[in-house]
Amino acid sequence: MPEIAEVARIVHHLRKSLVGKTLSVVKAQDDANVFGKVGTSGAEFQKALTGKKVISAGQQGKYFWLTMSSPPHPVFHFGMTGWFYIRGEPSAHYRPKESDEEEVWPPKYWKFTVETEEEPKVEAAFTDARRLARIRLLDCAAEDIRNVTPLKENGPDPIIDRDILTVEWLTKKMRKKHVPVKALLLDQANISGIGNWVGDEIMYHAKLHPEQYSDTFSDAHLKQLHESIMYVCQTAVDVLGDSSKFPEEWLFMHRWGKGKKDAPKSLPNGEKIIHLTVGGRTSAIVPSVQKKTGAVAGDVKKEKVEEAEAGEEIVETEKSARGKAKVKKLKDDSSGDEVKTEEPTAKTKAKASRKRKTSAEPEQPDAETVEAPAKGRAKKRQTIDKPAPEPTKTSSKASKKKEDDVPSTGRRRSGRVSNGKA
Repeated sequence: MPEIAEVARIVHHLRKSLVGKTLSVVKAQDDANVFGKVGTSGAEFQKALTGKKVISAGQQGKYFWLTMSSPPHPVFHFGMTGWFYIRGEPSAHYRPKESDEEEVWPPKYWKFTVETEEEPKVEAAFTDARRLARIRLLDCAAEDIRNVTPLKENGPDPIIDRDILTVEWLTKKMRKKHVPVKALLLDQANISGIGNWVGDEIMYHAKLHPEQYSDTFSDAHLKQLHESIMYVCQTAVDVLGDSSKFPEEWLFMHRWGKGKKDAPKSLPNGEKIIHLTVGGRTSAIVPSVQKKTGAVAGDVKKEKVEEAEAGEEIVETEKSARGKAKVKKLKDDSSGDEVKTEEPTAKTKAKASRKRKTSAEPEQPDAETVEAPAKGRAKKRQTIDKPAPEPTKTSSKASKKKEDDVPSTGRRRSGRVSNGKA
């Protein structure tokens, strides 16, 4: 993904080729992702820019824009594979293969093209193969571009906002959050322009571990981190993202070995390079240089697992002591709420059973036992656990009274006539 240095390269070429010129021809394809997801369309973009003069070009982190002679102004984000080509100019962030073939124009996957009125004519095109780039129109005064969405939601730029991004500002930001430090750097709401490779380079130069939590660093570490942010970003922007001009000692020159058979997996001095996933991104790290000085994400996860396992053992022991009593949910008829209670053990059931037998009337349950459904069942199943009423013992006097109440017709209660025998 293009980061602060690659975007600076494009802004440089836009200032060199388009600023001060009028766009006489603008052609845009209507892409529902690139234009549509930010509230505009290819047709609207084409109409808004045709005949306008480009006054200036600006950048904040990964966003850049053209200030036109009148609103609206176009604001761009490259996404993963977006790029701006100037015909005949080496605007690409990589060195293209030498070829005798004529340059194909417009380039493949173009989203819009422009042509200037002035001679010599300049042609430019915006491309994006994966359609993750975003092109929007901001209907505001040129001086307010950074004060409206999406730029106002982004943090300060390390190059143009040096007066804001101070050591004190960074210290306050780091200690307000409890996240892995590299994840904090990658979040554009905190600092604009830092992407994956820039973040790795910063962490390597600061000699800090990318997984360590942001609020666990000392003042000295945070000062070093600030210096590394400024050094890496400024150096990369100064050479317009041309990696062939990066210092030889940079991690960037050796970090691309993951998954490649013959690629280097260590620095020239033999120090091993490993890869971790931090903030959802693959991170290159040199463990012998980037030491942990505080809690890191992996350590905290391990501690939580150990605590959970210890807690399970304690619960199991307590259940064993109680005869491994099962926990069931009982529905309270009076309130309708569910409450948890322990099902009596076998010993308790025996006592309760004996008590029922001595009772004059059978004991009726006043609650329904609701069984928890097995995982994956579509419907809940409720079973009513109601014990059968025990036979009632009556006194001899009551029994004799009942016999006296039997009619002398000789009929039994069933209605069948007896032979007079008991």
